[in-house]
Amino acid sequence: MVFNPSIGEIYNEMKTIALIEKGKDGSFGIFTPDLKHTIVGEGKSVSKAKEDFYNSVREVLAAYEEMQRQLPAELQEIEFEFRYDVASLFDCYKFINVSKFAEEAGINSSLMRQYKSGNQYISENQMLKIEEALHKIAREFAGIKLV
Repeated sequence: MVFNPSIGEIYNEMKTIALIEKGKDGSFGIFTPDLKHTIVGEGKSVSKAKEDFYNSVREVLAAYEEMQRQLPAELQEIEFEFRYDVASLFDCYKFINVSKFAEEAGINSSLMRQYKSGNQYISENQMLKIEEALHKIAREFAGIKLV
């Protein structure tokens, strides 16, 4: 918990969730389901959607400043935790080989490519397998030392 003297309130120092999803039209969208304020971003790639998203954040903050209104607590010192659907994950991290990653996750590679394209529903069980494989790889990478 953090006390913010400028607003006289105690609040949890947490990152706000920003969901990134691939749309049916092939573009990527970002939205914040937990905020009262609408902040969205769109783009042909995840990086373009993030640029648009951060531009939206700046516009919302500038509007409050321009109107000389106090910034709501939910927007003060706001930070985001991005969460990805599988298609947006592979768009954002293009260096991940989908077939090799599928093997690591214990998922059929053609099914993983369908998940990547956004054309196949992914069950919670499959999503957890993918997330566990990502975390395992991240732990391995964190332990790497170069000579």
